[in-house]
Amino acid sequence: MSRSVPTPSRRLVLAGAGALAAGLAAPSLLRAAPLARLALYGPPAGPSITLAHAVASGALADLSGDVSLTVWRSPDELRAGLTSGVIDLSVVPVQVASNLYNRGMGLRLVNTMTDGLLFVVAQDGAVRDMAGLEGRRLALPFVNDTPDFVLRALLARHGLAEKVEQVAVGSPIEAAQMLLSGQIDAALLSEPASSVAILRGAEAGKGFVRAIDLQEEWGRMADAGPILPQAGLAATEGFMAAGADTLPALQDALTRANAEVLADPAAAAAHATGPLEMPAPVLAASIPHARLAVRPASEARPAIEAMLSLMAETDPAIIGGKLPDDGFYLL
Repeated sequence: MSRSVPTPSRRLVLAGAGALAAGLAAPSLLRAAPLARLALYGPPAGPSITLAHAVASGALADLSGDVSLTVWRSPDELRAGLTSGVIDLSVVPVQVASNLYNRGMGLRLVNTMTDGLLFVVAQDGAVRDMAGLEGRRLALPFVNDTPDFVLRALLARHGLAEKVEQVAVGSPIEAAQMLLSGQIDAALLSEPASSVAILRGAEAGKGFVRAIDLQEEWGRMADAGPILPQAGLAATEGFMAAGADTLPALQDALTRANAEVLADPAAAAAHATGPLEMPAPVLAASIPHARLAVRPASEARPAIEAMLSLMAETDPAIIGGKLPDDGFYLL
């Protein structure tokens, strides 16, 4: 006995064809995002503006349905998070990443996210160059971390290592406050802390300026361009176990997001004001000075090695005793 096979109605055929076409046009709808969670971490500095914009704009939605950004407040907090496994994907100082990699902690570099954002801020006309720091009181946040190591190398090359009174402070914002109150003559600040000091100084009738661009000074010392690949995104072995395949797509998304930040600082600042806990106008003003640039780690390697080599002149232990090998560079 034969059985009749039901013939689908024209309406069902058309509906199925439409669903297939939609699926082909938007294949991401047909597959789950590769990561259950994408937890980004970053410093209270320029590169986190790019991360915040990427999160808020949905640029990372194809990688995970649960994307977040947390800003760590000090290098010690960062190191504790990396050691405990709480942090597995973060923007970190490249020098810190090199040190931890060489010590066998498995932290590897995905990219660099700034060409440098360090400045000496002082009253307009008070300090014009490195020589002008002689005899001055200079506030220095984060002693024994990247800004300190950069400054040490520059002062040593200029013969000023013992001629500048360096005042250790707990944070860039504290340094800015001391500058405003006249307790110090100058402050070593990153962006956006430099913009905070300058804008608050203007409100108080004080004309603070970025008196020394440490990137320019570094370029002259290294006989290179004004590029100080200070910080970049780094991944732990824990992240790599589940997310290694996502790194090219993550890099592409951050590259696009960074271009958008540079094209529209006001919109990016609005996205970053919550995570960085700073006013949007301050963040927008800082972006043109933060030298934001998302480069694959291998592309940035010559500049990274030049920076690490000069840092290590005063103490090779700063970078873990040697330049990191090929395995350090993920992309």
